[in-house]
Amino acid sequence: MTSLTLDDIKPVHFSWTFEEHVATITLNRPERKNPLTFESYAELRDTFHKVQWINEIKVIVITGEGGNFCSGGDVHEIIGPLTEMDMKDLLNFTRMTGDLVKAMRKCPQPLIAAIDGICAGAGAILAMASDLRYGTPESMIGFLFTRVGLAGCDMGACAMLPRIIGQGRAAELLYTGRMMTSEEAINWGFYNAIAEPGDVLETALTQAKRLAKGPTFAHGMTKKMLHQEWSMGIDEAIEAEAQAQATCMQTNDFKRAYQAFVAKEKPLFMGD
Repeated sequence: MTSLTLDDIKPVHFSWTFEEHVATITLNRPERKNPLTFESYAELRDTFHKVQWINEIKVIVITGEGGNFCSGGDVHEIIGPLTEMDMKDLLNFTRMTGDLVKAMRKCPQPLIAAIDGICAGAGAILAMASDLRYGTPESMIGFLFTRVGLAGCDMGACAMLPRIIGQGRAAELLYTGRMMTSEEAINWGFYNAIAEPGDVLETALTQAKRLAKGPTFAHGMTKKMLHQEWSMGIDEAIEAEAQAQATCMQTNDFKRAYQAFVAKEKPLFMGD
């Protein structure tokens, strides 16, 4: 696929802003704590697929309006209809939601979640699938699937969550469906930091703008290796990283960093 532009992103089911090479996705149904619908799932999937081809976007922040991140799948617009579907349609839906996570992990830009209030169900998955997560003292994370009679293995949760917070902690959350407190989230490594509710988005944006000034190609390589090495043995991973780093050493950003060091200046990375 050839490079796309910012004009190719025209969301209907969430809001979208772009500043200083940082794109911000805001889930914007605050009256319902920003639940997802069939349409918003698909649009998020398609958007994360597109952004990998937009060179202007260096980092992506995802957040929610009205003091909450996301309450998960809309009970009336998703849960109800799912009870009436046959197996073929159910599998189409579950594969589509999984494709959203795949698209998030595949796009090379770092993803940062700014989380306040309720972050539950599919909302917790969006946070989990991000690269960095910032919360508030009031925020609560819940993988609620067992509460509606489903398994905890939704959208990659059984593979990804244990790698973030540990197998035993993840197992408890996925079996019980209970809410993870912000204190647990920071102590267990789910959150990178906690900020006050009014500051959490700005905290995420500050980090995003900092990363956006870094070596874009190298950041994408870091994300790729973090994802791919989950399924590698240590020898295979070391070889993959050797190849990745050698590739990065061919970039102009690597040369710029050296030249800036020699000149005792701060490097200006251009992403090539």
